[in-house]
Amino acid sequence: MKRTALLLGFSVALGLLSFSEREAAACGGCVVPPNQTASDITDERMLLAVSQQQSTLYDQIRYAGSPESFAWVLPIQGTVDVGLSADVLFSSFDALTATTINPPPVQCPGPPASCASGRNAPSAAADSTGASSSSGGGGGVQVLKQENVGPYATVQIKSTDPNALFQWLSDNGFQIKDDEKPIIQAYVAEGFDFLALKLKPAETVKSMRPVRVTFQGPSLSLPLRMASVGTGAKVGITIWVVADGRYEPQNFPFYRISDDDLVWDFSKSTSNYTDLRAAKDTEYAGRGWEMQSSLTLAQQQISSIIENGGYYSPYGYGGTSSGGAASASTDYLPVDPDGQNPGKTADEVRTEDIAALFAGMGTTSVRVTRMRSDVAKTAMNVDFTLQASKDQSILANSRQATKYTNLQCPVYNNCEVDGYASSPEEAAQRTAANSNDKGDSFSCRTAVRSKTATDYGIAGAFAAIGLVMTRVVRRRRK
Repeated sequence: MKRTALLLGFSVALGLLSFSEREAAACGGCVVPPNQTASDITDERMLLAVSQQQSTLYDQIRYAGSPESFAWVLPIQGTVDVGLSADVLFSSFDALTATTINPPPVQCPGPPASCASGRNAPSAAADSTGASSSSGGGGGVQVLKQENVGPYATVQIKSTDPNALFQWLSDNGFQIKDDEKPIIQAYVAEGFDFLALKLKPAETVKSMRPVRVTFQGPSLSLPLRMASVGTGAKVGITIWVVADGRYEPQNFPFYRISDDDLVWDFSKSTSNYTDLRAAKDTEYAGRGWEMQSSLTLAQQQISSIIENGGYYSPYGYGGTSSGGAASASTDYLPVDPDGQNPGKTADEVRTEDIAALFAGMGTTSVRVTRMRSDVAKTAMNVDFTLQASKDQSILANSRQATKYTNLQCPVYNNCEVDGYASSPEEAAQRTAANSNDKGDSFSCRTAVRSKTATDYGIAGAFAAIGLVMTRVVRRRRK
């Protein structure tokens, strides 16, 4: 793979996910119409599919508020292709790459071997497991392309005059706040065009879906400056890069949490993974990115999970017992025909969405790299660029804690639990001491020993001796 930096040249796409009537997902560069109030963006998920042929970016942002009150302005270079995606694409990649933390392989000793198997034995604490766990022209503004994409009205515009651009956006229902204007002015000065999107009139919240944006070539970056619009003091961002190799941030620090630092708390069935991430956020002043995983995955595996609604099937990756896919209409919207296009079925939209993931990447497997940051708004003063990693080794998403705390191993006394120890070694020592202190006659083995034939023979002998002695005494008395 050609290990060159991904050049600044493309902006973030958008997605809109309906979580509820009051909570929805959108994308970075959120602006609001007049007389509306935007809520802070709290979390965002992006997926970039990168090849020498083309690059496609999917994006979701979560916010609280009414979705119809939002619109989006996104910096791009040249014209781009806009298409519908679905929430299932993100949930599928999340299921495949989510970080899991496994407890140390600690085994508490059981009761003495002489005790009945499983008698009064509680479940060992070490068996606990856990996972860590969105037309019109004005003076100086050129409309490059205008179309409806599902529930969205989209327009791609170009201008070298930021004031004319602001006026056009205002006239078309996009309100730009004064503190947001310098960001857009900077993109204009750098030669960017803009993609503006909003819901078509009469569209409902339930029809909101992610949108993907595709452009030709591999040169791309994420416009954190534009994504900072609408965020609070910090925003959690997860990024997947689907490519032919492992990628990493070029202009931001990044790190990998070591298994040697993971401590499992048996009393809570969780690890200190979240605390370690928070400490790194502080160390890097909200600029650091965690390299969570980088896995080689089969294209067929990814496609089949998306087709199966984001879940593994008991019959394989297909959605039915015959191996076929689940209905596309469950996750994807059809595109209604209009004067500009003949429309598409939900199946055609899904097929197109999956094809964009793997365009120009061969036919078998891809590399999926996942990174995460709770990035500070103050750090979003530059755009985010990526580069191919010098180290192309696999980064597993299944992590193994190497240390532990609050372990409770049972201590046994006469086959009964008699307290707890904080380590297997201490539990074994105290259990052995209890057995030795009482001797064999009080052990589990001798406590309920049944009589044998020998026992009866000895008892009979003593009885016979007693009878003889009684007779002797009687004779002497006579």
